[in-house]
Amino acid sequence: MKRFLKTSFAALAVLGAASAAHAQEVTLSVHHFMSQKAPLHAKFLVPLAENIAKASDGRIKLELFDSMSLGGRPGDLYDQAVDGAVDIALTLPGYTSGRFNQSEVFELPFMMQDPVATSKAFYDLVESDLQDGEFEEAKILTGWVHGPGVIHSEEPITKLEDLAGKEMRGPTRLVTDLLGELGATPVGMPLPKIPENLSKGVISGAVVPWEVTPSIRLAELVHNHTELGGDKALYTATFVLAMNWDVYESMPEDLRAILDEQTGKALAEFAGNVMVEADAFGRSKAEGNNIIQLDEAEVARWIDAAKPVYDRWIERANGEGFDGAAAIEKAKALIAENQ
Repeated sequence: MKRFLKTSFAALAVLGAASAAHAQEVTLSVHHFMSQKAPLHAKFLVPLAENIAKASDGRIKLELFDSMSLGGRPGDLYDQAVDGAVDIALTLPGYTSGRFNQSEVFELPFMMQDPVATSKAFYDLVESDLQDGEFEEAKILTGWVHGPGVIHSEEPITKLEDLAGKEMRGPTRLVTDLLGELGATPVGMPLPKIPENLSKGVISGAVVPWEVTPSIRLAELVHNHTELGGDKALYTATFVLAMNWDVYESMPEDLRAILDEQTGKALAEFAGNVMVEADAFGRSKAEGNNIIQLDEAEVARWIDAAKPVYDRWIERANGEGFDGAAAIEKAKALIAENQ
């Protein structure tokens, strides 16, 4: 009888421990640089948090912290996730110039054709090459790109020569390099600084996707917007949702499985579609402004002028220890596979 009781108590203890583990709840902080009104907060992170909470019966909670409210600068976000200052960070690898060189391949001028296909292609590259490579310090839950970069300017840009001498804001080193090759005077600055610098005459225009223009009321500040016709984009930028490895691995196995199921390539596709819808909304806010579409022949001139940007990137990639030309061909192939 005593042996039976001891065995029963041991079994109950094991069952109790298992039940406690199953009932464990996890709250994950998610830090980013955008406002609550930004599409990637309101239309991406908020639905993601809701979907994960529903799939886990409320056992996983994403706590969203916008506008760098946990401190630091946008360029610090990736390391905040790596170091455990936050559990998850939404950031652009390009904010830390020179660190994520392979990811940059999708940011090369005219590389992107479609944000959804390119988002899925970027995530494929994360899985195949980057997670165990330049992103090895963090668990990448997903990755994606924004929509086509557009030139927003005080004066119309209808041909290559119109950029000559124009002070144009660029977001990344590749875009500023491109602007210089196109004849403009590139100026690097964070997005929130654009309105102030336009009003002061420091810059005469900026290149950003339509998606972000409502947040800085750009269509009210300048009235000319130049798009590339056809299936080419001036540029794009990559995003990642990076998670601290220790936090990820400390989660109960069933909750990790739910998190994996709710992220990955399906979430990359969702993010790409959010970008498309946000671009359409941003463009609608410029109704009545002068929206210029360059024809195929003019775009070909811009592509030809951008060749030195590719040459320098390939040389830099080779210096970083990977084949730049092969990386470009692989990125193109991945985009084509995901069309």
